[in-house]
Amino acid sequence: MKYKRLTKEQFEALHQEFSNFLATQSIDKGEWDKIKADNPEVAEQELDVFSDLIWEGVLSNAQYLEHFSKNHIFLFHCQEKFIQSIVLKALDPEVNFMEKEGLQWLSDNLFTDTVEIHLGKKEYEDGRNTSIFDLITQGAILSDGQLYLQINGIVQS
Repeated sequence: MKYKRLTKEQFEALHQEFSNFLATQSIDKGEWDKIKADNPEVAEQELDVFSDLIWEGVLSNAQYLEHFSKNHIFLFHCQEKFIQSIVLKALDPEVNFMEKEGLQWLSDNLFTDTVEIHLGKKEYEDGRNTSIFDLITQGAILSDGQLYLQINGIVQS
């Protein structure tokens, strides 16, 4: 497996897609039930292949990621050959970016000495999708990029 197996909830949400995936291999519901009962290792392999296909599609389409922690916000723009980052760090230990008040504090203090802003750019080491997957497993989430674009626009002006 290249990535990780989807959760039970994810498989349930992608039930139709999984059915279509099996259908492309000429496996109907009856055949699938038989495979699960008689060849569980083959069923496991099918689940893994499907999971990798889904991850590959999600990662290929990913453009922005965000990762919030108590005192840091990591914003990523995933380009084709490299990833750009904006890291915001609150120097006030009382600030918590995981709470609504922390984001309001950031808005009020963005251009003060209590916020450090670091810009970065890095070429992918293990390939684009693998690098993005690694960030997701570390806690980053897919984003519409609004916050990245907003902060980048402010910083670049």
